[in-house]
Amino acid sequence: MTDLLKRLEREPCDSRHSLEEVLANVRFNGDGLLPAIAQQHDSGEVLMMAWMNREALEETLRTGRVYYYSRSRAKLWRKGESSGQQQHLKSASLDCDGDTLLLQVEQTGPACHTGRRSCFYLSLEADSARISSAALIDPDELYTKGS
Repeated sequence: MTDLLKRLEREPCDSRHSLEEVLANVRFNGDGLLPAIAQQHDSGEVLMMAWMNREALEETLRTGRVYYYSRSRAKLWRKGESSGQQQHLKSASLDCDGDTLLLQVEQTGPACHTGRRSCFYLSLEADSARISSAALIDPDELYTKGS
């Protein structure tokens, strides 16, 4: 944990600090990435986890549209750019260690590339794995719509 994050532990509610200073103390991993959990702002439903680099985080904060970093494509991507299923940022919070981000979002349609509302649809139980939600949109149809 950085000295800044340690110092912020003792700060009172509603105290304000330099965004640049806080971002400089974010603990991106060795690849320059930070796990970002997207949660529906009004229901609390956890929608997905993806990776952000600093550029994705800054673009998200600047524009209010959620950007991630695609490890498979090695580039920045705006959620919904190919599916049309956008995420609009309501709030962003860094955890106490500075190594995980929680995004409160307004999700348009399904968040998952499978066409499901949430990426967390495979329930692991004592003796089996169960599909716990149906697709809202056929994945083949989802990616023909565009943004």
